[in-house]
Amino acid sequence: QVQLAEPGGGLVQAGGSLTLSCAASGHTFSLYTMGWFRQAPGKECEIVATISRAGGTTFYTDPVKGRFTISRDNAKNTVYLHMNTLQPEDTAVYYCAAKLGPWTTTLSAYGYWGQGTQVTVSS
Repeated sequence: QVQLAEPGGGLVQAGGSLTLSCAASGHTFSLYTMGWFRQAPGKECEIVATISRAGGTTFYTDPVKGRFTISRDNAKNTVYLHMNTLQPEDTAVYYCAAKLGPWTTTLSAYGYWGQGTQVTVSS
């Protein structure tokens, strides 16, 4: 249905910023609700942020509110996660995921996942 790639991970110092990108291919990007999820070692995969198909609705998990921004460029078939004031607790593998159809924050509804990209925040 859709293939997702997240090349934007890396290492950043605490307090720094990093932008992740996720390029989609395979089907019409604008048909998909998009989300970013993350999984730290020993922890469950958790929602980070989601964005509706046209970009008009967003959701952020409490720990990242005010620091992270999700956005999308449907002309480029790309969704972004702009991360500011990063903390060591943000260290995780970040996954881009897609759900065909309307916006939701329910993790299980996202049926298409990228391979994940490591974000490491040093203290």
